[in-house]
Parts: sequence; C-alpha cells; structure tokens
Amino acid sequence: MRTVYLDNNATSRTAPEVLQEMLPFFGKLYGNPSSMHTFGGQVGKFVTLARARAAAALGASPEEIVFTSCGTESDNTAIRAAIEALPAKRHIVTTRVEHPAVLNLAKHLEKKGFDVTYLGVDESGRLDLDELAASLRKDTAIVSVMYANNETGVVFPIPEIAQLTRERGILLHVDAVQAVGKIPIDLARLPVDYLALSGHKLHAPKGVGALYVRKGAPFRPFMIGGHQEKGRRAGTENTAAIVALGKACELAAANIAEETTKVAALRDRLERGLLAAAPESRVNGDTDHRLPNTTNISFKYVEGEAILLLLDALGVCASSGSACTSGSLEPSHVLRAMGVPFTYAHGSIRFSLSRYNTVEDVDLVVEKLPGIIARLRQISPFGRAEGAACDADAGKTD
Repeated sequence: MRTVYLDNNATSRTAPEVLQEMLPFFGKLYGNPSSMHTFGGQVGKFVTLARARAAAALGASPEEIVFTSCGTESDNTAIRAAIEALPAKRHIVTTRVEHPAVLNLAKHLEKKGFDVTYLGVDESGRLDLDELAASLRKDTAIVSVMYANNETGVVFPIPEIAQLTRERGILLHVDAVQAVGKIPIDLARLPVDYLALSGHKLHAPKGVGALYVRKGAPFRPFMIGGHQEKGRRAGTENTAAIVALGKACELAAANIAEETTKVAALRDRLERGLLAAAPESRVNGDTDHRLPNTTNISFKYVEGEAILLLLDALGVCASSGSACTSGSLEPSHVLRAMGVPFTYAHGSIRFSLSRYNTVEDVDLVVEKLPGIIARLRQISPFGRAEGAACDADAGKTD
C-alpha cells in the first residue's frame, strides 16, 4: 500500500537534494564550525553559505539571520527579546488563532503581569485591521501575528499590519513558519522586525529553524552561553541541519512558482471533488487569501478523528481540524474563533499538499473519502436535534 501524504503543514519530507547536501557533515566534515583551526573553519564556510541562502530566500541580509532549533524557539526568542529590551512596556498584542508557540507564551506572560490583547477573526478567519489599530497603546511592546494560519491556510495582511506598527513605533513579530517557501516574502520591502521559520515545514529536517532580526531591532539572546551566532544564540551549531535549511530555502525560492500554480491546482481539484461528492461539507477560511497548498474542509455530523482513522487504513495522511483528544469533544481554537458551527467544526480535516503530490494522490482521496463520510454519518452519535443545539453555542469561547 502506497502512502498518500497530505499533511505537509505538520511536517514535510526532506528533499533528496537537501539530504545529499547534509551527508558530508556526518562524515568527513565533522569539525566544529566555531573552531580556530582549518579543519573546523572549512565547516564554518558552509554555515556562512547556508545563512546567505536563507537570507536570499527572504529578501534579507545574511547578518539578519539567526539559526535556531525550530519555529517555537524563534517565536519565543523574538517576543522575549522585545519585552526584555523594553521593560517599561507591558502590553502585547496577538490573535486568538496563533500557533501554541505564541499563544501559550502569551498566556504565560499574562501570569507574569503582562497585559495581552487577543484579537478576534471573522467567520472567514480574517483579522479586522481597525480592531488591531484600536488595540495599539503607548505601552505596547510588540505585536505578534502569524503570516498564514496553520489550520486554514488563511494569509493575514502583513504589509498593512507592518505599516500600522511602523507608524506607531511598535515592534512586529511574524510567525511565518507556514508561509516561507509557499508564498513570496520580501523582507527588504516589508517592515517586519522579527520573522520566524522552521526547516521541517519546507523540506528540511526537523530540529532546525531561523529567526530574522531586522537591522536595528532590539535583541536579547534567549539562549545564553558561548559566542555562536555572534552571541545571539549560544550552543554548538547543528551544522548538518543548518546546511540543510540553507539548501531547502534555496530550493523553496526556486519553486515558488510551482507552489502557486501546480500545488494550488491540486488543492483546488481536491476541494472541488470533495465538496461535490460529499453533501453538507464546507471549506473553512478565506479562499481568496490563503496558502496555495492548504484546504480545511468540514463534514457535518461526523468526527474528524474517525475520518482520519479510515483514511489512514487507505494509506492517506491528513490532519484533523479539531484539537480533540480521546474523550474530548472540543473543536480547535482556530475554528472556534471563527465561529464555525460545532457540528461542522468537529468533523474538520486539513489537507496540506506539497510539490511532491500528484493528481493520482488527489483523485484517490476524492474517490474514497465521500464513501467514508456516508458510512460514518450512518453511525454518527450526533443526531440532528443534538447538532442544532450544539450549533447554538458555536460562537462561544472560553
């Protein structure tokens, strides 16, 4: 049974070209890139090349790139750097649909005495720029928003947000983990102060990420120790992974056109086929402003986890749009923030494609999934009367 992998927003396969570029650093090029001797110094040259490649993919300067272990570290570093550099400012602005790397940090900082404003979204997952503007205060240290939502793919208006924060002299952090490599990003023209990315979301291995820090932006290191990364991130460099990230960024930049054409066409083919074949289904999120690889589809009166189990039996990998675990019926915080009716939200599936997917992959899901939905509805514990009662509470949040 072949695997049909449609869960690329969770992680992506390591590109063959990336793997090949990594291999020497597990063998003959094992020196420490921070060493003074020639054996280690030759390795340092590859770290420098990786930094230049990552910067070029973002429209940044190499000295603005700090290598980290992951997107979560990059997010934490940026937000903590801002509040440590501006101790008199105790207000943070973010959104209700952020990744836990930002949301849980914000909640942690609230317990430490910070005031956090959580911006809502509309039924399509869009931010209200007027609400954002009204939330900005003299004591606002930083605004932290994602470039694109990991569940729905909805892309936020980062240029407009950046203009708002720049006019008010407020720092802006953007979690671009899902956006880098899928849509064009040019930081030379975008007044963002910090931007986070993660290697394993763009066909590099897990365990490596990067943080863009604009020249002149205040910075305090999150990792304290040695002089690595010019004192901005201590710890011996994970050379093989850093080299891999640089190559993945280079490939991503070269394949942007394919992402926005071929991958988007496959997503649309999948979406159209499922909506036509499965009654009472809907797409969640703004379909005009979203990533080219992502669709989040809800199937009424079924459980997302049950759908995933039956897809898995066919070799199809996807994700539930629900944060439910066994014994819990709580839909995802993103769909709740959008006010998606409970009877739809609970049966949400995220399909996230990559340039490695094919028409055959998509057509298999379109062929098999409608039958799965029909079977599950026959045994669904959610009666229509119960569903209607749940819908009445759909927009409520804790």
